[in-house]
Amino acid sequence: MLLAYGIAVGLIGISAMLGMAAIIRADSDASRAVIGDLLFFAAAGVFVPIAALSRSAVTFDVALLATVLGILGTLALGQMLTRGRR
Repeated sequence: MLLAYGIAVGLIGISAMLGMAAIIRADSDASRAVIGDLLFFAAAGVFVPIAALSRSAVTFDVALLATVLGILGTLALGQMLTRGRR
């Protein structure tokens, strides 16, 4: 089971590295903002395997709160980019 957690954290780390490379190549602020959301959710996703390994309910709560706050931030970004249009 420890191997599965290590693989999960490794894959999340690879996606974060690719996201950082994409930020460098991005040509618009909107693209950079969306990739920033990817990096935020990758960081929040690292909390889940850590919580499973430590068997800590508090760490799961941190991951859930970070995800909810990240979704709200993404919705606000969408509103700003579309200037309030639906």
